Amino acid sequence: MRRFLLAAAAIVTASTAAIAADPNGVWLSADGRVKVRVTDCRAALCGTVVWLKEPIDPQTGHPRTDKLNPDFNKRGRPMLGLQVVHGLQPRGDNKWSGPIYNADEGRTYSINLTLISPTKAELEGCLLGVICKGEMWTRTDR
Repeated sequence: MRRFLLAAAAIVTASTAAIAADPNGVWLSADGRVKVRVTDCRAALCGTVVWLKEPIDPQTGHPRTDKLNPDFNKRGRPMLGLQVVHGLQPRGDNKWSGPIYNADEGRTYSINLTLISPTKAELEGCLLGVICKGEMWTRTDR
């Protein structure tokens, strides 16, 4: 009986470890246009743009910038290297909440990030707590 209990405890522990996923890594946006590297930052999660499908702005012929930022002084910041995930706080098993910046709109949203599996993350963002939209990010090797 003791062996059975130890074996059962080992299986439960292994199953729990398999469910708990690590959000750190590089994630591809649902539309396939952006990759964001998510890392730990001061007991939270942060994310930086590390790849763009189209890094050159067709209107200017130069590297893309944060041209829609509401702060005029930030509009010249390069998109590559731009921090877009700002301090997502843990909210339970495989869940985090906090701000994300959408440079395509120049807006910051409050989101919930939930790891569905080690390779899939669901992001749901709301504007004014009323208008919500979700998308799935996919982990990528680079």
